[in-house]
Amino acid sequence: MYTDNFRKLMVDSLQLGSKKFPVLLYIIKWFVLCGLLASLVGSASAGFLISLDWATSFRENHTYILFFLPLGGLFIGLLYHYFGKKVESGNNLIIDYINGSNQKIPLKMGFLVYFGTIVTHLLGGSAGREGTALQMAGAIAQQLIKPFRLNKSDKRTLIIAAVAAGFGAVFGTPLAGAVFALEFFVIGKIRYEAIFPAFISAILADFITKSWQVNHTLYAIESIPEVSIETIIYSIVGGVIFGLCAALFSKLISFSSRLFKSKITYAPLRPIVGGIIIVVCVWAMGSTKYIGLGIPFIELSFKTQASVYDFILKIAFTVITLSTGFKGGEVTPLFFIGATLGSALSLFVPLPVALMAGMGFVAVFAGATNTPLACIIMGLELFGEKSGVYIAIACVASYLISGHNSVYNSQTIGVVKNVEFLEHIGKKIKDLSK
Repeated sequence: MYTDNFRKLMVDSLQLGSKKFPVLLYIIKWFVLCGLLASLVGSASAGFLISLDWATSFRENHTYILFFLPLGGLFIGLLYHYFGKKVESGNNLIIDYINGSNQKIPLKMGFLVYFGTIVTHLLGGSAGREGTALQMAGAIAQQLIKPFRLNKSDKRTLIIAAVAAGFGAVFGTPLAGAVFALEFFVIGKIRYEAIFPAFISAILADFITKSWQVNHTLYAIESIPEVSIETIIYSIVGGVIFGLCAALFSKLISFSSRLFKSKITYAPLRPIVGGIIIVVCVWAMGSTKYIGLGIPFIELSFKTQASVYDFILKIAFTVITLSTGFKGGEVTPLFFIGATLGSALSLFVPLPVALMAGMGFVAVFAGATNTPLACIIMGLELFGEKSGVYIAIACVASYLISGHNSVYNSQTIGVVKNVEFLEHIGKKIKDLSK
């Protein structure tokens, strides 16, 4: 009897509170839920980054392991062919879910992409890590939906929060992670109803990851000129070139994926072919510069002028790796491509090498993912507010010039970049190539 009375009192109190303090209850609800989500995603991201560091270090100290890349590709291909056909679309599955798809994000997606990415990096594929972080986070979030009995809208908000947590934790840029999650699934629109869960999840996940003693790469832009008409023009020119590069990368990924699927119908064979191509190219060049994450060379591009062909070769290695079925992500390779392109452009554009590298670092990413606001904020988090004007100009110009292209072919066009393409509104990127 006392238990029933207590339960009735609590229910009455919550109903009264929901009428008088609806925002407070909303904040409490999402703070608790996102706190749990961030703890899980932050810890998973820390474990992933530690594993990735080990795989990279082992490969660099045992370069002969590169010759096993085709066998690693076969392993990944068979793994997804027999156990992961429904989750093979990766980040695009998450985008579709946020945009209304009823297909769930199973827990096995997180395990499959984790093992696939570690094998890819251990054996020498050219890939990133954001795709893995987002898919792991999405799979974890899906497991919280049923216990908390979330409604349809809250389910999608939770997945957005998971994306924010995964991105913020893996790159150490929580503010950029939150904004990325809010703008990456629909071009030109932001889902503001998820703004609090996204920010609190990204901030807490980043805190959790760092509490595991995981360190992120630091970049410095020491020389930043005063803003003038000339430097603004130079920044626009750089942004246009970065946008063209982003569009080229997106188109090549899409074209190459279709080509390999049409020529090699049995999926597990594709990464074998891709692995053989990469091994032959590395052996012929006598350099491992363009495989793996390439972070040391990204750092170097901020200090010395990169070669004019560095970004081209990184595009080639990354396109072959990802389009044949290896796992990882596109973002860190895009950082490499953008930073080395910007560094090389400083030979022609009279702006400091580090500034041009930093602009390219985020601007190519902005153009290839259609997330200019997130990339501007990332630039501020990584390089400081003094570079903000140049970063913003480059990201916006790149976003506009890149057109309706993306590394995420399930992105929906909410607002067109050019009024001449109004018929594109509501369509997905992949629909435009049909």
